[in-house]
Amino acid sequence: MKIVIIGGVAAGAKAAAKIKRLRPEASVRVFTDDTNVSYSSCGLPYYIQGNFEDYRMLLVRSVEEFYQSGIRVYTQSKVEQIIPDKRKILVNMHGKITPVHYDKLIIATGARPKIPDIYGIDKFKNIFTLRRVEDGINIRNAMKEIKNVTIMGSGYIGMELLEAFVKNDLNVTVLEKNSHIMKVFDPEMSDLIKQKIENSSRNNFEIILNDIAQEIQGNNEGYVSKIITQNGREIPTDMIIICTGVVPNSELARDAGIEIGTTGAIKVNKLMGTSIENIYACGDCAQKTHIVSGRDVWIPLGSTANKEGRCAAMNAGGVYCEFEGVLGSTVSRCLNVTMSMTGLTEIQAQEIGFSPVSVTIEKTDRVAYMPDVGDITLKIIADKVTGLLLGGQ
Repeated sequence: MKIVIIGGVAAGAKAAAKIKRLRPEASVRVFTDDTNVSYSSCGLPYYIQGNFEDYRMLLVRSVEEFYQSGIRVYTQSKVEQIIPDKRKILVNMHGKITPVHYDKLIIATGARPKIPDIYGIDKFKNIFTLRRVEDGINIRNAMKEIKNVTIMGSGYIGMELLEAFVKNDLNVTVLEKNSHIMKVFDPEMSDLIKQKIENSSRNNFEIILNDIAQEIQGNNEGYVSKIITQNGREIPTDMIIICTGVVPNSELARDAGIEIGTTGAIKVNKLMGTSIENIYACGDCAQKTHIVSGRDVWIPLGSTANKEGRCAAMNAGGVYCEFEGVLGSTVSRCLNVTMSMTGLTEIQAQEIGFSPVSVTIEKTDRVAYMPDVGDITLKIIADKVTGLLLGGQ
């Protein structure tokens, strides 16, 4: 059996390892346009912060280690086309287009940063996104030469980078277009997170809400030097990190005639199968089902990608496996404030049609007389009609 996997990182790498254990006799090949195949992208902000010096600690498994287990990995190899009726893909390997045949195909093409339409965003140096290992290395190196940095967006990555830069004594500005940071939370929880972060012992940062960059300017050397916002504010900056979200890499599948879901990601069933037989999709490129609401969602998370990769591999290898869906469970930290959530927010529950009620409790996180005691705020949401537990923050 010929198994071909497009993409690595979490879902693709997990699928390759699992299917080789299930079917040792199978030919398993992984094609990725990345320079690494299996790594923890979630750890990149902590590498930038300086929690560890060697970026190789982020690498879960090398190309050589895959090869030793009988899996062939081709890095810097971009799949240009999927041809389902001939069961083959066309791969651009260092400028040469090579056809590769498969019996089962697993698409794990992930997601890419969403770049806002801002004048000057593509004209100057020191403007970064954070997705791959090289991005982390480049940001960490550039960070050593500057004093002012602006983060566009205040999601998980934006907040983790805020901590990384602040702890490296940089002056940080977070620019958020919405009225709340961390918009995945309900507004009052987002406000509490912002208050806790701003009440930390650090004062070398500012969080600006309800504003967005309108123009980026640079100096004579081609480096970014200033942001002009929609509200007329001028922000001096030596570096910009774009953290305005990601979009699924589903175009390759769409062009092959594979059905795309309402979220823009690849539509899959519980077996991770796509609309075309013998083709599976998993990870950040694939649509999910929310376990609580039953609706189609797209929540790109590394933990989910690993589970989906395993499930796709099992079904491709002839072992029945169902992936029931996601709860959107996440956890992060910024300046000693830990924030986590699962399930639906109260706003989401209302939009879906539930009759949500909630309770918010504030307590100490351990017995008050213990050292290093802290505060914890817990919000629980349930449906008033059915009593169904909907989510927690």
